Amino acid sequence: MTHNSTHRVGLLGWPVEHSVSPAMHNAAFDALGLPWRYTLLPTPPGRIETALTNLKAQGYRGANVTVPHKQAVLPHLDAISDAARAIGAVNTIVVQEDRLIGHNTDGDGFLAALLESGFAPHGRRALVLGAGGAARAIVYALAQSGCVIAIHNRTVGRAVQLAHDMQDATAGAPVTWVPVSTALAGLDLAQFDLLVNATPVGTWPRSDASPWPETLPMPPHWTVFDLVYNPADTRLLAQARAAGATAVGGLGMLVYQGVLAFERWTGHAPPIEIMRAAAREALKR
Repeated sequence: MTHNSTHRVGLLGWPVEHSVSPAMHNAAFDALGLPWRYTLLPTPPGRIETALTNLKAQGYRGANVTVPHKQAVLPHLDAISDAARAIGAVNTIVVQEDRLIGHNTDGDGFLAALLESGFAPHGRRALVLGAGGAARAIVYALAQSGCVIAIHNRTVGRAVQLAHDMQDATAGAPVTWVPVSTALAGLDLAQFDLLVNATPVGTWPRSDASPWPETLPMPPHWTVFDLVYNPADTRLLAQARAAGATAVGGLGMLVYQGVLAFERWTGHAPPIEIMRAAAREALKR
């Protein structure tokens, strides 16, 4: 492939060197014989506007957006999908005729992975840790699926804001927040069915960390979904298994949100299992 014939997409975030998205997407491009390439686009905080300008100037066809830019990109896009606007965060950008169109595939990717694990959220109760861009997508997706949600975040104000935003976006879905940031131990944990870690705690290189207190038992009937995918087996997942709970890692969500982004960029349905295998292999390195 020559430079002129190759369509490029990339990952905007900071840091991004741990990402397996290039391996995952490039394996799918190769499998379909598409002249596309996915690259890393490390973008420090405060540089997202410049990075987006460069995206268009350098002929990129789109990008994924990760921490810490999922909300920061919003003012700099030309259009935003209804779902991304409701969520208040963007993880996928499509460049169309020199316009930057923002989408969010995180929520649908999460739901696909959650259902694949055997957990149906309708009528269930979820405790979501975090209130950032990923958490916004998760809470929106769960609320749309008929799940009752409580948000716990170390900054209570952000949890309150997220709950209010999601109530507004979903016409009053049952979304609340844990009122005190240290109140996990005081919650009636048995009322919940699902725990979702939507924080970066436990991500490489601090993979020995967990957002769940070591001294706080988990109910064995829980499904514990950790959005962290690197490492594949996090401290939180080990805690869940030790408690007898069902442990679900973040690789499935990574793959399914990537599938949806791939379709938006190329118009082609990618080979899901090839993407999953490539991501798993990249995680071993």
